[in-house]
Amino acid sequence: MARLIIPTALAVLLTLHIASSTRLVCHMTNWAQYRPGIAKFTSSNVDPFLCTHVIYTMATINNFNKLIPVELNDDQQYRSLNNLKSINPALMTLLSVGGVANGISVFIPMIAKPESRAVFIKSAISYLRTHNFDGLNLAWEFPGQNGSPPEVKERFTQLVKELDKAFLDEATATKKTQLLLTANVAALPPTIDRSYEVNKIAPHFDFINVMTYDYHGHWDLVTGHNSPLYRSNVDSGSNAYHNINASISHWLANGMPADKLLLGLPTYGRTFRLTSSATGLGAPTKGPADAGPYTRTAGFWSYYEVCNFITSATVAWISEQQVPYATFGNAWVGYDSLESIAAKVQWLNANNLGGAHVWTLDMDDFGGSFCKDGQYPLVSFLRNAMGFPPKPTMPPALTTTKNPVTSFCTGRPDGLYENPADKTTYFHCFKGNTYLQQCQPGLIYWDSCKCCNWP
Repeated sequence: MARLIIPTALAVLLTLHIASSTRLVCHMTNWAQYRPGIAKFTSSNVDPFLCTHVIYTMATINNFNKLIPVELNDDQQYRSLNNLKSINPALMTLLSVGGVANGISVFIPMIAKPESRAVFIKSAISYLRTHNFDGLNLAWEFPGQNGSPPEVKERFTQLVKELDKAFLDEATATKKTQLLLTANVAALPPTIDRSYEVNKIAPHFDFINVMTYDYHGHWDLVTGHNSPLYRSNVDSGSNAYHNINASISHWLANGMPADKLLLGLPTYGRTFRLTSSATGLGAPTKGPADAGPYTRTAGFWSYYEVCNFITSATVAWISEQQVPYATFGNAWVGYDSLESIAAKVQWLNANNLGGAHVWTLDMDDFGGSFCKDGQYPLVSFLRNAMGFPPKPTMPPALTTTKNPVTSFCTGRPDGLYENPADKTTYFHCFKGNTYLQQCQPGLIYWDSCKCCNWP
């Protein structure tokens, strides 16, 4: 088996500067629960210390313009996810809304009139508060396509302004922390121009997740990488813009502040079926490789499926795009590795972006069973590369009789409690056991919010 030697991820990581970005936003999908065996993923699989924000994907909008769940057990999954904030009070959670009905974005009917937008906004605030989410994510991805009326772009701007105002008004009236407002947005310049009034919506978002992936796939007639950093020498015409550098540059040029832009990193690869002996970029193809045994969808493999593939495949590195691909037989997959993630983090730091978002937690090797690199190997490496402090680990229950807090949690409900002897720490009571947790450097524990914050 031939392998192209590429720089080790550790060597690349050592060249990175500490990130100025502050957000690592991770998506989880409510359909991952239907994958077989050890690939099944639910809220209980989320590591509460891995990401700064977790976006639960997704909810939808009904015919009465109200936000509603999709799966029968969404309520249960919401509860499981948001209970993680009792373990990590700094974790933020958002609910994503979107989807398609009868071939049309569910947003299109709702945004048509001020009255229908008002109904949606009121229902969204109530729903988010009821289920303890910290914000709303609009999966506003390609609304300017598929025959949508031209006024959709302007109506989206109105929706964003009205949501921002309503979130502020609700927070002022209730004295609660204002709900976050975010969106998943397109990456290709023509779609950006058709779908968003960038300079008008920019002030109203806390951040946006640019979907810098799916630049190429089996719909093309030749191989191309899913999420390349730069243009390749085989990219011509409109394909010259099918890369991260072109996408983010376009958002910046149109007025989106860098610190509100989050770079998208996929935990999956796009597959092709080769039709000749050529295996490099631009090699002729016809359709996708076989579907993965766990994701069971033609055209892409999760990272844990890629791990199994590359044990017998030939792996190559595309230097000009800073991403890898692998081939075996007539199967070709372009994916992200530790090395490509390190290169992308270096790029987002150089461009002063606000952080990164991951699609998705459930397609990383979340259980550590496939790649043998521990749990969440891609997202964990991303976190470290971005310069976040090491994750805290749950210490063992305090059992020594010499320790005066050993029995602190005896008879107390599960939850977080202040430590009067040391404001930089706090107690976490769980099933009668006492755990001592440390705030991040410079922060102290505030019982009023059950969180670590500035003094």
